[in-house]
Amino acid sequence: MKVIGLAGKAGSGKSAIARHLASRGGIEWIDLDRIAWGTYPKGSDVYARLIQAFGGDILNDALEIDRSALGRLVFSSAANRDTLDAIVHPAVAEALERLIVRYRAEGTRVLLVEGALLASSAYVDRRVFDQILWLEASETERLRRLDAMGRASHGSRNRDIAPSGDVRAIEADGSVQQVADRVMEAVFSS
Repeated sequence: MKVIGLAGKAGSGKSAIARHLASRGGIEWIDLDRIAWGTYPKGSDVYARLIQAFGGDILNDALEIDRSALGRLVFSSAANRDTLDAIVHPAVAEALERLIVRYRAEGTRVLLVEGALLASSAYVDRRVFDQILWLEASETERLRRLDAMGRASHGSRNRDIAPSGDVRAIEADGSVQQVADRVMEAVFSS
């Protein structure tokens, strides 16, 4: 099984490409945002550490982590983003390793792992990936896509992330099919 990371800024097409490719047989998709959100259920160690780091204002009326409140704090400063990453990313890495074992046992041919920070975070163990692909869309295209999805405010998120190390850039302007074809060519050309 090939484990392929899909990284890039908000609006680069990670989800659209992964969803499109996962509709093909033998290809599965993991969204690391969803995995991350599942690491802090009420009462968990990650939950307690987040409250300790950011205070009770990140809780909703049901005393669960309010992702919107947490997001406002995290995206307000680089130090807060680093703190969140240090707390959540190790738990995400453990969950990802378990999922890789499961998908491998199920006979998955290609496992796409979508995560904006895969190509830049110090907390990502790149050894679990056969390849990390960085989807590089023009600023105009990224903002157009985000606006079309009603997520224009996400345009400034992750503006400072950039690929580092052994990451392959993929041109991400164009249709979903065009970009998906470029991704699959990269997956099977190495």
